[in-house]
Amino acid sequence: QVQMVESGGGLVQAGGSLRLSCAASARIFIFDTMGWYRQAPGKQRDLVATITSGGSTNYADSVKGRFTISRDDAKNTVYLQMNSLKPEDTAVYYCNAIRFGLPLPGAWGQGTQVTVSS
Repeated sequence: QVQMVESGGGLVQAGGSLRLSCAASARIFIFDTMGWYRQAPGKQRDLVATITSGGSTNYADSVKGRFTISRDDAKNTVYLQMNSLKPEDTAVYYCNAIRFGLPLPGAWGQGTQVTVSS
């Protein structure tokens, strides 16, 4: 069972940048699509960005133009570069593999907290 370990979160001022990393316990090349999610307090977990094995990316409208997802299959790692951060980006960020449009159950990590101060 693959497990994800997210890191790189922290406290940053509005307008700042952070780079999140997600290390998988298994080879991610077997997963066509990897994604980053986020969950703010009291809200549901939302999909933020996805990347396919071919490098095609997709972003939620709220982060388009500010966030960049990438993957390094040789390192079994997925990244999320976050620029021009806003207070509304504050959330716990998670990554997961996506199969048939859904995240893998049981593969969730502990997430990494991102807090953006105004």
